Amino acid sequence: MPTIDILGVPHAYELTSPSPKPSTPVLIFIHGWLLSRQYWLPLINQLSPDYPCLTYDLRGFGESQPITNCLSTEYKTSSPYTLAAYAQDLIILLEKLDIKRGWLVGHSLGGSIALWGADLCPEKIKGVVCLNAGGGIYLKEEFERFRLAGKQLIKYRPPWLSNVPLIDVLFSRMMVASPIDRQWGKQRVLDLMQADPEAALGSLLDSTTEAEVHLLPQIVSRLVQPVYFFSGDKDTVMEPQYVRYLASFHELFQYQANNVIDLPNCGHLSMVEQPELLGEKMLKILMTHEV
Repeated sequence: MPTIDILGVPHAYELTSPSPKPSTPVLIFIHGWLLSRQYWLPLINQLSPDYPCLTYDLRGFGESQPITNCLSTEYKTSSPYTLAAYAQDLIILLEKLDIKRGWLVGHSLGGSIALWGADLCPEKIKGVVCLNAGGGIYLKEEFERFRLAGKQLIKYRPPWLSNVPLIDVLFSRMMVASPIDRQWGKQRVLDLMQADPEAALGSLLDSTTEAEVHLLPQIVSRLVQPVYFFSGDKDTVMEPQYVRYLASFHELFQYQANNVIDLPNCGHLSMVEQPELLGEKMLKILMTHEV
């Protein structure tokens, strides 16, 4: 497993074989909260024959674990766990891997990071695909409940959780339309236990403030790159109405109304629940924008 140092933290990443055509963009995948790069494998199997694919673990998640007291003070924001800070990590990663042309594919929290990354680095990012990502509307009571639940999940996760019989079965049924393979349930337990508590809490709290939520539509509205949103019709975490709301601020929605793609019988983990359909539709999008 290769790693790259980004502002004092070793980041785990994987990059499939580059395309023989220099003009082919790299697909850069950004995972969601309490997840890791592992969930992209089914989708990459669909896309890697045509496009080089880069996956990596966000700082504090998966195998990108901070070393105690090594976190750099070079972040341009007050907190190293804001969407802007994670987007800064992404831009440094692209520089170190010498990636000059790419599309960002972000899931949930990763979708918000992808939007920030496209805004900060338009010269390299040619388009964005957001999966199960939306928002822009701040509902105070709902966000407070969500933040409280997340804080409790991190604070009270017992070290013996992974040894509970059939816990993988339970996790394979959470936030999805139909049960997914138990291997993903096991992976979700592993990622929950492996997540650095400071990063997990920081990214949760910093990304759900009223100011941050209201900033997302502004970012989408000024993006000049194509931006597409995939929505699970049975997603109870990021409901389709909130996906459509955020997508509506982009010019593709305003002029063509075709930048929102609904995935049937799909919950919040579209890249695992519907990888074949998702891959097929993404290939069409990428081919549409080929130069």
